[in-house]
Amino acid sequence: MRAIRKLIRCRYAQRPSFDFGERIICDTRHSTASEGIVSYYSVGQNWSELANTTWNLRISEREVKTGTISLKSTGMALNKLSIDKVDLTDKRVLMRVDFNVPLKDGKITNNQRIVAALDSIKYALEKKAKSVVLMSHLGRPDGKRDMKYTLKPVAEELKKLLGKDVQFLDDCIGPEVEAACANPAPGTIVLLENLRFHIEEEGKGVGPDGSKIKADKDSVTKFRESLRKLGDVYINDAFGTAHRAHSSMMGDGFEIRASGFLLKKELEYFAKALDNPERPFLAILGGAKVADKIQLINNLLDKVNEMIIGGGMAYTFLKISKNMRIGSSLFDEEDKFAEDATVGQSTVECGIPDGWMGLDVGPKSRELFAEPIKRAKVIVWNGPAGVFEFEKFSKGTKSLMDNVVEATTRGAITIIGGGDTATCAAKWNTEDKVSHVSTGGGASLELLEGKVLPGVAALSSC
Repeated sequence: MRAIRKLIRCRYAQRPSFDFGERIICDTRHSTASEGIVSYYSVGQNWSELANTTWNLRISEREVKTGTISLKSTGMALNKLSIDKVDLTDKRVLMRVDFNVPLKDGKITNNQRIVAALDSIKYALEKKAKSVVLMSHLGRPDGKRDMKYTLKPVAEELKKLLGKDVQFLDDCIGPEVEAACANPAPGTIVLLENLRFHIEEEGKGVGPDGSKIKADKDSVTKFRESLRKLGDVYINDAFGTAHRAHSSMMGDGFEIRASGFLLKKELEYFAKALDNPERPFLAILGGAKVADKIQLINNLLDKVNEMIIGGGMAYTFLKISKNMRIGSSLFDEEDKFAEDATVGQSTVECGIPDGWMGLDVGPKSRELFAEPIKRAKVIVWNGPAGVFEFEKFSKGTKSLMDNVVEATTRGAITIIGGGDTATCAAKWNTEDKVSHVSTGGGASLELLEGKVLPGVAALSSC
């Protein structure tokens, strides 16, 4: 709660939409997707002019000179080498993919993640790669060989989708795997067994007694060295785990580390939002807890022209900023909030009576939200506006979706940041009606928060 009060008092007051006056700049935070930009601005510069020229800058070095402040950006570069810029002819391609698909009784219930990797696999084969060695995780076996999480069903599905033979190996490292991948016949496709059967992939796991254990540093090094022997070129097409510094995500030892087409698309679209976006730039943020999104809000405030905050966390802002009665609605108070409440309907003016809980935005809010969406040239949306899983509380999120789809038809760049919002797009069949639906919930969130994604940072620059 203290963090929210500080945000409202100290951060909102600095936004150009709240204050267009002349002021001495004492602390301005900006974030970026580029590196090495240095700019100088007059202390007496109009606040709106400053905002328009420094959206993509984060202070890492600030030198106060006579009448100037030096700003230098330090964000993670998104201009990474991609598979279409790499010579794959007669090369063994080691490709990290995301085949973490849902299984029921050993059968794949949704093959979307496998389908998403096909473009990169087919491209490598078309460019005469000697072999494509695929590696992935599945589930959470916690560093143990649990056959409930075997990737063997994925090999069968991949064989059907490609119309080609797929050689499945029952491990991902070791002498036998290295021998199988050393000199394959041209055009060979190999799928390795689950990376997470080894504790060295994540660096941690669960021991026989159920206690948490960490991988030995030397063992991790040997694990990565064994993976290095399986290919000549490293391709990462697993954006969903790009925020994890797992062994298979780093490409240790490879001179060439490039993105696949899926990861390339993710980086291209997020660069449109994080690196000099068209304006107006709108962020739509939802979800239950402010504590989970505070860093996201804080980072995007320095980039967007407008921000819509919905979902359960809206009540925290309303309570603190307007002293609104919120009944039993979700409220972050030192990271704690009540969940056991019934349902009702009310307005900001009247507040929510005790014993009632806000679970969706009403018609007035839906009308209010529509206006900035109409104005926006770039929209990033992360988090639903209500409990969309239940029909009676889905109207707010559905209205947002309809407006975002309409904005897309008018030429706006619209990005849905994975997770529950991507589930909404799938539910209402709008995945192909917006510019981009991210495949990585956690990765997209951390990228928007301004964090460095280890799996992206490890790639070669263009």
